[in-house]
Amino acid sequence: MPEFIPVLARAEIEKSVAELAARISSDYHAKELVLIGALKGAFVFLSDLIRQLSIDVRIDFVGVSSYGANTSSSGKIRLTKEIEIDIKDKHVLVIEDIVDTGLTLAYLIEHLKSFDPLSVKVCTLIDKRERRKVDIDVAYACHVVAEGFLVGYGLDYNESYRNLPGIYHMKL
Repeated sequence: MPEFIPVLARAEIEKSVAELAARISSDYHAKELVLIGALKGAFVFLSDLIRQLSIDVRIDFVGVSSYGANTSSSGKIRLTKEIEIDIKDKHVLVIEDIVDTGLTLAYLIEHLKSFDPLSVKVCTLIDKRERRKVDIDVAYACHVVAEGFLVGYGLDYNESYRNLPGIYHMKL
């Protein structure tokens, strides 16, 4: 059985999501914004974030995978679900649960740019720089975390522990 060490409590997450939503609402006031959630991990963060926004947004999801059942990225990135909304000439904010190596996100950003949006920026719950392999500009981050394999609040290990209300470092 893994050990779970608390990193962020539910109340801390709620406060940072509300603050981030206020910044996004201000930055994109009077602009057409599409939020694209990276499945599966970002769905919890995205659902809380949109309820805190004071602007109208469109929402879509994209599926990308590079982890499988491992605790580190395989480096082999595959698209498992394509976006359905037309993002040409719109501002796009990619919603991620965690930015770790940056490989998957770099792939996704380049893919989305092929649809000719006005801009593509990144919003993440967790910016974890310990294993960053590519330079990723994270425009919005709720929390910066130094290290650890994290689960909870949408983040998983082999499809488990997404339901935990806070964020925990999982020790196997």
